[in-house]
Amino acid sequence: MSKKSRPSCTTILVGKKATVDGSTIIARNEDAGVPINAKKFVVIEPDQQPKHYKSVLTSLEIDLPDNPLRYTSTPDAVNKVGVWGESGINSDNVAMSSTETITTNSRVLGVDPFVKEGISEEDMLTITLPYIHSAKEGAQRLGSLLEKYGTYETNAIAFSDKDNIWYFESIAGHQWAAVRIPDDAYVAAPNRLNIDSFDFDSENTLSSPDLKNIIETYHLNPDKNGLNLRHTVGSSTYKDTRYNNPRAWYIQKLFNPSTEQDPIDQDLPFICHAEKKLSVEDVKVALSSHYQSTPYDVYGKGAPEDKKYFRPIGINRNQECHILQIRNDVPEKIAAIHWLAFGPNTFNAVVPFYANINDTPKAYKDTKDDLSLDSVYWLSRIAGLLGDYNFNLYSDKEDTFEQNTVAECRHLQIQADKEYKNQKDVSTFLENTNEKMAEVYMKNATKLLDDMVKLGTPNMKLKFTLND
Repeated sequence: MSKKSRPSCTTILVGKKATVDGSTIIARNEDAGVPINAKKFVVIEPDQQPKHYKSVLTSLEIDLPDNPLRYTSTPDAVNKVGVWGESGINSDNVAMSSTETITTNSRVLGVDPFVKEGISEEDMLTITLPYIHSAKEGAQRLGSLLEKYGTYETNAIAFSDKDNIWYFESIAGHQWAAVRIPDDAYVAAPNRLNIDSFDFDSENTLSSPDLKNIIETYHLNPDKNGLNLRHTVGSSTYKDTRYNNPRAWYIQKLFNPSTEQDPIDQDLPFICHAEKKLSVEDVKVALSSHYQSTPYDVYGKGAPEDKKYFRPIGINRNQECHILQIRNDVPEKIAAIHWLAFGPNTFNAVVPFYANINDTPKAYKDTKDDLSLDSVYWLSRIAGLLGDYNFNLYSDKEDTFEQNTVAECRHLQIQADKEYKNQKDVSTFLENTNEKMAEVYMKNATKLLDDMVKLGTPNMKLKFTLND
């Protein structure tokens, strides 16, 4: 069976002491291998979770535990090639972002080849998120599954709870490594193996049991001192200098503006410390960016060849952007927020949906494979397409749309945070709040399209004036 085109995403992680409100944040753009791959936002109840999982793309079959948790998910709108759940938060307030496609190298694959019928991105959220009760447990469960069943690709996965973020990278057929992200740090991770310095003896690392022995036995470490996993089991290619490294460079440029770095540097740091505390809005700006204020901006005034030199972060292949936030300044029932946007990030906005729910808004849940004007995914696609043709004409309207949408939804969230204690059925109350947020998005997205049509129509080439 043919496999789905591999997506190529961008991940940002922010520890609880590095955020403005003390929450943990794991975020990612899901970028498909094709421009359009419709997505939806759903809740999977325990009785909807399979007891026996079978992959669509391979012959992989796994018996699953009997005690799954409820969880949110952003799967493909149409299950043609599997679930591809991609992001979610379970009822124990543990979040998972799965996956970031990453690189490996022939040295480690020679030792531990890929497993043709193994686990892939298609499967990971479904077989992991419902069964974990902490971020660390997420890395441990997924690691044990990869050791047993193997994988035919390399991926990075992020897990979080209210206190911890664990970043996991699969390395070869059965090998993996994971790092706990420091509370005061952030990570910008493009499509390469990202972990650099690694200490097998640290309480803040995990790995497959034979990884250390493999590295030593087969002489995989090229460094004279210490162990850098990116050097040892990752890549350092020309493609990395064009496709991967510049994205990490630009995010680090946004969060550390006083630091000078080279966009093609193969050794940009993995663990970083921002010059200010970061907000959800800061993360969304970074995930929407296209090298603004540099010669590489596709919408800028640079030379044509510079505009095509680096792969941007915000791109037409953005399918959904999730920012999974576990808050520490509110009670557990309302702590988990599944921020979500659909379509190209240059013309969308993230909405702060409560995750302790049993259903999601219709405009986000009922996405079809074909265009529909009552679908947030397709409204965002239309706005992105129109905006791309004359970005400078429409960008102010988009900025206003995004600011107003996030502000209105934040106001609804602040109200709900205060009022939820008075509700007999908290989940239903939060579902109704989410529905109000979806209505805000639909209203403002429709207004944005109205503004764009009215601004753009006078500039159509199909016109003629007699001047009489």
